[in-house]
Amino acid sequence: MKKAVKIGLGSIGVLAVLYGLKEGKEILDYQAKMKKLEISTLDVSIVKDGVYEGSYDANVISASVKVTMSEGKIESIELISHKYDRGGPAIAIIDEVVQAQSLDVDVVSGATNSSKTILKAIENALRSDPIESSKE
Repeated sequence: MKKAVKIGLGSIGVLAVLYGLKEGKEILDYQAKMKKLEISTLDVSIVKDGVYEGSYDANVISASVKVTMSEGKIESIELISHKYDRGGPAIAIIDEVVQAQSLDVDVVSGATNSSKTILKAIENALRSDPIESSKE
């Protein structure tokens, strides 16, 4: 009985170490990805009217958005999904982008990586083909 308990505890210990290594690698990959992440300048006035979808996945944090363009302006941005740790306040950046009509806005303090992830999702949307064109 004692031998079985030792084997069971040893197995649990090995699994815990393997899980910790996997989580540690994910965090390191995430940190490297966020460090390299750049939001490009984009003149939204040249984006055709329509509805665009885009996303960005940094493993730990991800976001998907739907952007509606009308008459050369960002009419609205809908956050379809947002996976975050402590970055919930970053959703405020959406209103900033709409107000500024630009991706060149300040990130939300305390939610820098989530802010950058949402901005990249918006950029990716506006650089893609529309999922729905405006009616002419």
